[in-house]
Amino acid sequence: MPVPVRAIRGAIQVDADDRRSILDGTAELVTSVMERNALSTDDVISVIFSATPDLTAEFPALAARSLGFQEVPLLCCTEIAVPGAMPRVVRLMMHVETSLPRPRIQHVYLRGATALRLDIAQ
Repeated sequence: MPVPVRAIRGAIQVDADDRRSILDGTAELVTSVMERNALSTDDVISVIFSATPDLTAEFPALAARSLGFQEVPLLCCTEIAVPGAMPRVVRLMMHVETSLPRPRIQHVYLRGATALRLDIAQ
């Protein structure tokens, strides 16, 4: 029986535009998404990371690689520079194979990024 493909969203606001803040924040976000949805890297099809234009010190995907995502396709891109948008945010969209129905998927918004999606923030 085929396993459904689901997309999981998440975001975290990091403290600063420095390598350590970006890597630590992204690792926290990825780890939280994986734990809250009971996933292993074998369940992950791909991950798209985006960062606000003020984050340029490191690629967020590097944090996922350090967590064991060597075989998972990862992509980094820049968010649209919308005036007044929340600064220093790393977002992800993770495509996974899971038997969880859509209503049980845990989207993860951490630190200041909880304000982005108060309707689904954990």
